[in-house]
Amino acid sequence: MINITSELLTTATNTLAAACHAANQNWWIDLHTGGTLQNNPLCFSNKLMMVVTELAEACEGDRKNLPDDKLPHRSMREVELADALIRIFDLAGAYGMDIGGALAEKMEYNASRADHKLLNRAAAGGKAY
Repeated sequence: MINITSELLTTATNTLAAACHAANQNWWIDLHTGGTLQNNPLCFSNKLMMVVTELAEACEGDRKNLPDDKLPHRSMREVELADALIRIFDLAGAYGMDIGGALAEKMEYNASRADHKLLNRAAAGGKAY
């Protein structure tokens, strides 16, 4: 059962997806045909790899303790994580996904998982980092 917190999370996340996608419309136009990129069967996986590059840049910023080159008052890891979120929300918005609903449901599911409990994570073979 989804509670008010989950409904708020769903709405807020879907709003972010819509906003990011609206701000990135130019990145969804095929420069050769003028058509939409969503029709390309490789588009989704290509866009996912762009998320990976943002995460790799966040890792580099963390590893080298770098400030961001465009927003130098912020750390590179912080800005690159924001870039990854923008790409994820844009992708979800482009494909009309209910990313907010999926997020709320997954968080609710994870809260009840035995393998996410501290005691079980600390046990032999548990989900430790």
